[in-house]
Amino acid sequence: MRQEDVEKILKIGVQLSAERDFDHLLEQVLSCVMELANCDAGTLYLLDGEALRFKIMRNHTMNVYAGGDGKDPDMTPVPLRQENMCAMALLEGRTICVADVKNCSEYDFSGPIRYDAMTGYDTRSMLAVPMCSREGNKLGVLQLINAMDEAGNIRPFPEHMILILESVASQAAITIQNARYIQEMKELFQSFVRVMSTAIDERSPYNASHTRHMAVYGDRFLCELNRKAAEEGKEPPFSAARRAELLTSVWLHDIGKLVIPLEVMDKPARLRPEQHTAIFHRMEVLRLRGEIDCLSGRISAGEQERLTQQTREAEELVESINTAGFLSDETLEALRILSEQTYTDEQGQTQPWLTAEEYKMLSIRKGTLSEKERAVIEEHVVITEKLLSQIRFSEELSHVREWASMHHEFLNGEGYPGHLTADQIPMEVRIITILDIFDALTADDRPYKPGMPAEKALSILETMAVKEGKLDSELVRQFAESRCWE
Repeated sequence: MRQEDVEKILKIGVQLSAERDFDHLLEQVLSCVMELANCDAGTLYLLDGEALRFKIMRNHTMNVYAGGDGKDPDMTPVPLRQENMCAMALLEGRTICVADVKNCSEYDFSGPIRYDAMTGYDTRSMLAVPMCSREGNKLGVLQLINAMDEAGNIRPFPEHMILILESVASQAAITIQNARYIQEMKELFQSFVRVMSTAIDERSPYNASHTRHMAVYGDRFLCELNRKAAEEGKEPPFSAARRAELLTSVWLHDIGKLVIPLEVMDKPARLRPEQHTAIFHRMEVLRLRGEIDCLSGRISAGEQERLTQQTREAEELVESINTAGFLSDETLEALRILSEQTYTDEQGQTQPWLTAEEYKMLSIRKGTLSEKERAVIEEHVVITEKLLSQIRFSEELSHVREWASMHHEFLNGEGYPGHLTADQIPMEVRIITILDIFDALTADDRPYKPGMPAEKALSILETMAVKEGKLDSELVRQFAESRCWE
């Protein structure tokens, strides 16, 4: 083996071990082997069931460069049959070398011959090297075409080159197997993440699509940010790894809701069901007692009629307040007046038409949650951080715990749970917060409000950014321009 061949093999080893992307790794394997063999064309196949699937194709003379970008070449897979040279190499686990395919009857070369007839290419020498793992599992085949001499003439593949290529193919097989293991582990983890996220959303019919929407919008928005940066000649802000880390944070941002009581998380009205029933039962009792008092002569028919009207109006007021998104000062004043109404019970005790707790719940100006209930809901981000602290994230996902548990922080320090300020909130968290608020505003499956149009939601985001200083105004502007929810 020549010194230059040894140096090339060592160089290939370094290149392969440094490559992290699986598709780029396959491309690197074929390119390195073709350079080492000094050949004009080559194909890398990977075993898929009972066939060899084209993954990378290179042909310098024909200027063909397919695969390597995550998309397989549009070629029919090669069946694992003995008449196919590359298939035979894998089936028998040996390198097959053919000096001239047009004068070889042992294998089926009808494909290359048809290709030559259509394109004018001249396929002659061919070499197929199987790739197998250390355990002997068949992975694929490296097929090389037309070895070239120093003058650029086609020649058979030299004997000494076969051992060199087998060595590189063995090293490549181990690298591919390791990359597959890593990829499978990543896919397993992402599947687990999606399962956990689905479990959160499925707990409540009012939250069924929230995280999925955020992930879809987020992925599109990040791609748009990258595209804009590329247009301006800047480095795209989100690499594939950084994008995956942010989207994983999105998928896990609400994991703390797994332990939030559904009666709080799904609360569609200010009053709990038993409180609502109690008020309406009380009004019905007041009307019935009014009828009895009228029949007994203790009150007049006019007084009974006024009582009936007052209790009906009380029910209408309670009903309108119970599910309203926001209470005006006028409504709150009407509720206060109602809360001062009293009656005398059967024991002669004076009782209010509304209990103190009922009045307190109905007096919630915005939303359906009391301060105590809101504190329970807000606890979900603390629980998210606590749950994610139990997961040993890889270096590529090392920020997931932090980003996922900060999505309710605002730049002006009014968020929760840490009341962080702008210098403490990274760009990724700012994006997650925008996605979370936008979907919450536009969602049509929430118990306490109807979904609003996107333009109105964008207006609220802009107000929160420009006037209130809660959100990143530049990111809000870019988000609005992206139309990533469409």
